[in-house]
Amino acid sequence: MPSDLAFLVATLTRRGLLKPGSPRRVAAQLGALRNWGFSLAGELRQAAARDPDRIALVDEERGEISYRELLDRAERLARSLRARYGVTEGDRIGVLCRNHSGLVETAVAGGLLGADIVLGNTGLSGAQLAAVAQEQRFRLLVHDDEFLDRVVGLPAEVHRVDEREYPELVAGAPHGELRPPERDGRTIVLTSGTTGTPKGARRRTPNGLGPLVAIIGRIPLHHGVRMMVAAPLFHTWGYAALQMAFALRGTVVLHRRFEPLAALAALRRHSCTALFAVPVMLQRLLEVPPSADTPPLEVVAVSGSALPGGLAPRFMDRYGDVLYNLYGSTEVSWAAIATPAELRRAPTTAGRPPHGTRLAIVDAAGEPVPAGQVGRILVGNELLFEGYTAGGPEQQGRAAGPARVRLLDTGDLGHLDADGLLHVDGRADDMIVSGGENVHPAEVENLLAELPQVREVAVIGVPDRTYGQRLAAYLVLRPGETLDPDAVREYVRRYRARFSVPRDVIFVPALPRNATGKVMTGELRRHHHA
Repeated sequence: MPSDLAFLVATLTRRGLLKPGSPRRVAAQLGALRNWGFSLAGELRQAAARDPDRIALVDEERGEISYRELLDRAERLARSLRARYGVTEGDRIGVLCRNHSGLVETAVAGGLLGADIVLGNTGLSGAQLAAVAQEQRFRLLVHDDEFLDRVVGLPAEVHRVDEREYPELVAGAPHGELRPPERDGRTIVLTSGTTGTPKGARRRTPNGLGPLVAIIGRIPLHHGVRMMVAAPLFHTWGYAALQMAFALRGTVVLHRRFEPLAALAALRRHSCTALFAVPVMLQRLLEVPPSADTPPLEVVAVSGSALPGGLAPRFMDRYGDVLYNLYGSTEVSWAAIATPAELRRAPTTAGRPPHGTRLAIVDAAGEPVPAGQVGRILVGNELLFEGYTAGGPEQQGRAAGPARVRLLDTGDLGHLDADGLLHVDGRADDMIVSGGENVHPAEVENLLAELPQVREVAVIGVPDRTYGQRLAAYLVLRPGETLDPDAVREYVRRYRARFSVPRDVIFVPALPRNATGKVMTGELRRHHHA
């Protein structure tokens, strides 16, 4: 559509991606995209062709790595994996690594060979990892040394590459040519891992600049951005940040683990203007005493879990109106993005759909509901996932609205307010029925998060002999603060209906979280005494 083309050109121009350059390098850049596509490998190749000496990665252990050097290392690794382990198109390479250059090089090497990369959650147990390796048919696993105790149970046919062997593969690579594979390698993200065997969601490769433009149309990331990616690279959000950075020919700063003081120091030292994180990381940054030496941040983009009530304005009061909140999932990629102005107006909003994205709130029959009414959230865009590779339930697309476009059910409940902003009311399977009333735990959770004494909170449904289900609230207090359970109940009673008042108010030292910062509600339920 002409309007789509106009938006694409205007956005690329505004973000500095259409600046003129050396005709030879521009031709090489376009050739890389034509031959290798818009995968991570293709984006790295186009960046190396256009700006070979620009710093691509800053690794806390290896230092600065240019685009030319990063591509050379990835190509060497690809040739070694092909020669030593026979990796070829359609094979699967598992990766169990924290945020560092080795993970990036492995992901690119897999793409150069047409192999699928399975991004392993660093929170997987040894038994879960073995089951994933079996179901996903790993040819080999690249892993950090800290996970040696978890890889001992892998199937015998799975080769292992640890941090001692990795440099040898790069340094001792045989000569040979790497041609664009006939089959694009896919990225497989594990969507769960708290119980049972995680399911793998197969991500499609973008077929153009549309997905990038959709995001940077709402989040003002520019050519050459210096970005710290604190969100785990094995998670959809962290991996997407890496892809966007390469597309923008920017510089990515990586630390294996997120530590607030170290992150702030790195943001200042490397003059980062962007930070990609998950919401719990913002909470930890706010717990560091304020300093006059504030990092030069222009964009702080978060995703992966809901923003707790009150966090957005508190963060922006300290760091400026730089916060962007993306709501999406591994299956739908993105659904909506909230800008700083929208978060000032409605601190827990998920925002609006970016360009080219369709959003519908529907009832049980699949029909759109009016503003203010809660329904299931359906999303359509050009980067919906291709399906589960193993162990996953079917997730059906639905048609909604006059265009009857295929939309994917996110499994979440939400509503649109009078201004058209999306609000996510929680998972559909988290909603409880208490005494015949529908109760959304997230609504109570956001309310309790606004209490000044509360550091973090989780509200879940638990069995009740009289009412079927009831709410239980788990609160972590700030140091030195106290709260009375009856005061908590009275606070909820003042602002919400009677059936939303949690009967159980439990104070805990910390909430159980997985490696991406999400609260593991199953752990809370397991330790709940009905």
